[in-house]
Amino acid sequence: MLSLRRLPIPVIARVHGIATAAGCQLVAQCDLAVAARDARFAVSGVNLGLFCSTPAVPLSRNVPQKQAFEMLVTGDFIDAAEARERGLVNRVVEPDALDAGIEALAAEILGKPRATIALGKELFYRQSELGLPAAYEAANHTIACNMMDPAALEGVQAFIEKRAPRWE
Repeated sequence: MLSLRRLPIPVIARVHGIATAAGCQLVAQCDLAVAARDARFAVSGVNLGLFCSTPAVPLSRNVPQKQAFEMLVTGDFIDAAEARERGLVNRVVEPDALDAGIEALAAEILGKPRATIALGKELFYRQSELGLPAAYEAANHTIACNMMDPAALEGVQAFIEKRAPRWE
């Protein structure tokens, strides 16, 4: 699970069918998630006398605390629309459009500078574990370094010249 966070690229979960226990954990651990409208989610170990402790870690970091806890102690399923509403998934699409939905999201990301995405992903997760002053310090350091990157220089120049950036 930690390896997913350490990757310099966003990891997109593709959800169809049922994602329970460790499957739901994997969806929550991924950076982004696209689900088919008929997908369902649960952390239902409690129904077998097992608290889904490892799924609780990413679930509680992606879903509001009371909603995550309710899922963990009831074992109830939620549908894709509810998962989106709670923040477990980013997008919900028709089942036959799942691959196209993921490809569209990936294409949006691939159109951005890879180094900027990697830098941003690393900061996003690192700062979330810090207190507010330390988070701002980390963010300030990151933006200062980012401004010196050739991609940022090209992006700013393209903005000034009112043209699309040409990322290398």
